[in-house]
Amino acid sequence: QLQLVESGGGLVQPGGSLRLSCAASGFALDYYGIGWFRQAPGKEREGVGCVNSRGDTTTFADSVKGRFTISRDNAKKTVYLQMNDLKPEDTAVYYCARDRTAFLRLCYFIEKNYGTWGQGTQVTVSS
Repeated sequence: QLQLVESGGGLVQPGGSLRLSCAASGFALDYYGIGWFRQAPGKEREGVGCVNSRGDTTTFADSVKGRFTISRDNAKKTVYLQMNDLKPEDTAVYYCARDRTAFLRLCYFIEKNYGTWGQGTQVTVSS
């Protein structure tokens, strides 16, 4: 059974850091790119960033560029979203998702490109 499980969310003060994890099971993680998305209360879900299957290409939304990074440990079947210098506007439920197509050289955080989603983890940035 294809499954992605996010963890690592929580409450953090502005300027703080969190690392989210996305643990994969039921498929070969190293074949697929992984995207990160978030949904704030009352807003539509938006793309945050993505990493290709090999882990050598990442793409980020302008709102998080320079603050967020994505890495992956295919041996541990886990992808990480490192979030630094967090701001209140980063408050949202964060989701990871698996690209529909394997072995893509690039990645794009477009929702329709992703077919398997995790349940989400809450990140709250507040003093």
